[in-house]
Amino acid sequence: MKYDGGLTCSIGVTSLDRSIPWYCDVLGFTLLYRRDDIGWCELKTGVDKVNVGLSEVEQARAPGGATLTFGVTDIELAKASLDVAQVRQDGPIFDIPGLVRLLTFYDPDGNALMFYQDMVGAHG
Repeated sequence: MKYDGGLTCSIGVTSLDRSIPWYCDVLGFTLLYRRDDIGWCELKTGVDKVNVGLSEVEQARAPGGATLTFGVTDIELAKASLDVAQVRQDGPIFDIPGLVRLLTFYDPDGNALMFYQDMVGAHG
């Protein structure tokens, strides 16, 4: 199997009109294109060759499945940004000493997303 180095992560949402601005304003993604005829759009993330595709569905899926976890350089600053945008979070930042800091939060449809800050290389 030969891969081209790209990855598109698909998330089911109930409204592209509501979700596109949320992903752009809250997470800083950029809309690449939108196809209303098929209820789909793709957003560029801050990770090279990793896009998020939003698929408009009648009902958001039940919890479960993969959780997109984006690496950030300052998780406290990322949390503050979510706080300002009044984004629902699953508790405080979770620390695994010497390894990683994690923060789970939710989009408007209740899809879980996470930020992580790598602490392994942070001791330098």
